[in-house]
Amino acid sequence: MKLIKWNKSTLCALFVLFMCANAVSGQNASGTQDRVHFGGSLGLSIGSGFTNIVVAPSVIYDVNAYFSAGVGLQGSYVNFKNNFESYIYGASLIGLVNPIEQIQLSAELEQLRVNTTFNDNYKDDFWNTALFLGAGYRTNNVTLGIRYNVLFDDKKSVYNEAFMPFLRVYF
Repeated sequence: MKLIKWNKSTLCALFVLFMCANAVSGQNASGTQDRVHFGGSLGLSIGSGFTNIVVAPSVIYDVNAYFSAGVGLQGSYVNFKNNFESYIYGASLIGLVNPIEQIQLSAELEQLRVNTTFNDNYKDDFWNTALFLGAGYRTNNVTLGIRYNVLFDDKKSVYNEAFMPFLRVYF
């Protein structure tokens, strides 16, 4: 499997697009403000020598009542005492389809850089590409569902499983 490699300029462009979305959402031109939605996730797991911190903001634009598209960023820190320390960062492109009000279908292309240092000073740095296809039940701005990584590789992946549940909230 060939991994997609995003260079620094592509990641910077996505970051600038994400930051500019705030300026766009503040404008009142023909309902644009109502079409831009911010969301994402924050995560914290701590216990018995293990720490996992995740920050993953995202923004979507409602093209129409049925389709939305957006971008996301992700940054993670993982530390497993006496084993490894890992920094994970990257970006994603998001597409959402709502065929009916209660159902949301999604596609998300995610590119993450993984930098892991093990306690024996061995380093494992790699790019992880994921293409998630998902479906969920939607009520207002909240969607609960499951997604599947069609590019999952159990030998070289940042994720343990191809299937992942999700809770998506946009404001």
